[in-house]
Amino acid sequence: METGELLSDQVRANGRITTATFSAGGQLMWLGRRLDMGKQVLGFSVEGSKIKIRAVVEASPGICGFSCKTTLIRKTFTLEFLSDDCLRVWTQKLQEYLDSLGRPKRLFIFVNPYGGKKSASKIFVNDVKPLLDDANVEYTIQETKRRSHANEVVQSLDLAKYDGIVCVSGDGILVEVLNGLLVRGDWDSAIKIPLGVVPAGTGNGMVKSLLDSRGQPCSPFNATLAIIRGHKRSLDVATISQGDTRFFSLLMLAWGLVADIDIESEIYRLFSEYLVLGAIMAVYVFVPAPGYESYGEPLDLEKEVIVEGESQLTSDDGPLSTREYGYRGPKVDLKSLNWRKIDGPFVSIWLHNVPWGGENTLAAPDAEFSDGCLDLVMIKDCPKCSLLKLMTGLNDGSHVKSPYVSYLKVKAFILQPGTRTDDPSKGGIIDVDGEVLARGRGAYKWQEKSLMSYDKLLIKVDQGLSTLFAPN
Repeated sequence: METGELLSDQVRANGRITTATFSAGGQLMWLGRRLDMGKQVLGFSVEGSKIKIRAVVEASPGICGFSCKTTLIRKTFTLEFLSDDCLRVWTQKLQEYLDSLGRPKRLFIFVNPYGGKKSASKIFVNDVKPLLDDANVEYTIQETKRRSHANEVVQSLDLAKYDGIVCVSGDGILVEVLNGLLVRGDWDSAIKIPLGVVPAGTGNGMVKSLLDSRGQPCSPFNATLAIIRGHKRSLDVATISQGDTRFFSLLMLAWGLVADIDIESEIYRLFSEYLVLGAIMAVYVFVPAPGYESYGEPLDLEKEVIVEGESQLTSDDGPLSTREYGYRGPKVDLKSLNWRKIDGPFVSIWLHNVPWGGENTLAAPDAEFSDGCLDLVMIKDCPKCSLLKLMTGLNDGSHVKSPYVSYLKVKAFILQPGTRTDDPSKGGIIDVDGEVLARGRGAYKWQEKSLMSYDKLLIKVDQGLSTLFAPN
């Protein structure tokens, strides 16, 4: 027998002498117990003549109740070896196998103690830290102190010291990290570092989308396991530009009803308000993905100039900021694309990169992580009772079946936001990944400065630009 292919030795387990085997395929077996090194084993430690194996296993039915779904729990198993040589060989081979899995060994972790229910610190201590310690993962913790703090930290972070960046937060800190990476001078290498997220915010749309894609509940435990196991997947990045100002999005852009509700967080008052106020005018210009060319009307490029250059997409007040370096967005010949146009009024417009906008909002059920497209959901002006029924379908994605909803995939998009149909002096709110990008006159806190003006925006997609830790 070659030890490089299979180990088989006498050990003491649970007070009994038995045979333990370890296969080249990563199966560890003794006394009827089988552990898969890739899926179940987090790590191990050596104490004297004993190897303590830290793993996750299915809980017995009595732990979680009669009707619960499969639940994983942490558990430690101890194997005592009868000779120093056997202990040395087993230690070496187990570590070599774990190393071959490409798991992260060093993580930089942002904890946002102010987001959501302000529970991120508790979630880290109770759910994240025990698993990372079991897996022998080293980590550096940074609590965020203010808005954009994570963005600032990432811009100067020595990424060579880490195998990934993790956000124990909602979606906002993850987006800050993305934007910080992409304004670095070395953005093209910086963006390759894998990003992870543990749900501790209000929406948690990204981690919900990742875990739900594998049929897993959205929990800190499952999210942390996905990070430890080190499996990765590519994710599209949307570049939103207005003149020389850029913002990079991972999740969604919303304009209209849902954006205003998201920002103001007064859902019942706002919904009642919109039932009275109605829709908002706008013009939407987009490039349909293959299979969606029948939507809208062709755009006559001889009569309507989309953009002569992205610098023409400035507002009347001029750009609010200028980047001297960093990622500028995907290079696309805009005039060569098949642009089409749809005129409002619409109640709301959403552009989604992933299916879930929050843990209970399946806004774009057909969205994919790296298809090079954004899923466009347009809610037309409709009777109030139909709007109410439509909005209640957001929890399961059934809203897209409404005759008042248009749902398609686009490769690029231009939004020219307009005013309310009932009061042309008032505009709306443009929300990106849960943060205000622009406010129209008369909207909630409209006098506060935002990153962009309430004017024309260009959105382009860079397929698979970012990398996320994801369940396998």
